[in-house]
Amino acid sequence: MTAFIRRHGDGVFSTLGPDGSPQSAYLTLAATDRGEIVLDARETSRKVANLRRDGRVSVVVGGRDGVTLQAEGLADIPSGDERQRCADAYREAFPEFAPSLEDPAIVVVRVKILWARLGDFRPSTALVQETSGLW
Repeated sequence: MTAFIRRHGDGVFSTLGPDGSPQSAYLTLAATDRGEIVLDARETSRKVANLRRDGRVSVVVGGRDGVTLQAEGLADIPSGDERQRCADAYREAFPEFAPSLEDPAIVVVRVKILWARLGDFRPSTALVQETSGLW
């Protein structure tokens, strides 16, 4: 699944708004060697406010070619060495965005996956792989 995220590099990231309603954004996404999803966001964005209140998130990657990753997990904003590790994964995936990671108004968001389903719905291969627990 990590390779799938790295290959695609984007997806829909959903958080829960103040009233519990879903709020989604289409974003660039990277993956760490530990299988976490990482992204950058403005500190003032609603997604950051949402996940500071409730870290439950969902992410969808792919779909155009008939292969989709659906994932749910817990997001946080790491600091110190963990922020650096996650920022390095994001920088490696998107070197063009490296300068933004030095901006104090930008945070790095890390998603620890608790459930995921990779579905290949192309006619010749129909396959679904599901996992739960941290991976």
